[in-house]
Amino acid sequence: MAETTLQQSAFTEARLRQFWIKAKGWIALAVIAVALVQAIFPIVWLGLNSLKNRLEMFARPPIWFTMTVTNENYVATFVERPFLTYMWNSLAVAACSTFFAMLIGVPAGYALTRFDFGKAKRHIAFWILSTRMMPPIVTVIPIYLLFSYVGLLDTKTSLVIAYTTFNLPFVVWMMKSYLADIPKDLEESAMVDGDTHTGAFWRVILPLAKPGLAATAIFCLIQSWNELLFALILTETTNANTLPIGIAGRVTQYKTEWGEIAAAGFAGCLPIIVFAFIVQKHLVRGLSFGAVKG
Repeated sequence: MAETTLQQSAFTEARLRQFWIKAKGWIALAVIAVALVQAIFPIVWLGLNSLKNRLEMFARPPIWFTMTVTNENYVATFVERPFLTYMWNSLAVAACSTFFAMLIGVPAGYALTRFDFGKAKRHIAFWILSTRMMPPIVTVIPIYLLFSYVGLLDTKTSLVIAYTTFNLPFVVWMMKSYLADIPKDLEESAMVDGDTHTGAFWRVILPLAKPGLAATAIFCLIQSWNELLFALILTETTNANTLPIGIAGRVTQYKTEWGEIAAAGFAGCLPIIVFAFIVQKHLVRGLSFGAVKG
């Protein structure tokens, strides 16, 4: 009798354990689903609105899926107005600023991780980080005067320099923390085999740091792609205006062109989404962990 009771108790505990395991799985799936909907819904809603006419866009109750798909918003945005130029400017500025920030910031983060600067090492790292502590708006007047003096106002070059400067501290600190997790024994083994310190960095460390490089590059690209304030102040004409300025320009004192804003906003999301899909296979941390044992 006692043995039967124990068996029943063990069976009940096993079923409860299985139930809680399944319940945790369903809860996790529900949380992921809510987060996914919250992240994707604005983009989907932009895409749907970009295919509606003005009457359907403001209908009450809302018309979720239009039966009369129209391309008038895209024609007005990319044919009648220079939004392709705005998008190209944004792409050029974001890509160049990300490239230069990574080109300078990754070796700087590596140097802070691997080389001994004595007591100055901690101060150097803090000085780099301190540039992220102040709001960028406080620097806009000196930057404007500087670019005006050197003749770089209303050029994409001015935006590349400004965005590179703002992204650089983030790149240094992100890569510093990531490269610190890569064992030094890997590059030391390469140098024992006859490679130089620089060669070990390019051929051994950087391939292992692809996840950190991808995550940092995505952040820099998004920051540069979405920036409005400095682009609004440092540029004036279509030749240098970026996509956020073009979208903001559709809000006038007389009316707001919501259809054009939806079309431009949806099209503006696509390059970042494509870039994220391209580098997503590298967004997995820990490829170097366990490479050296003993």
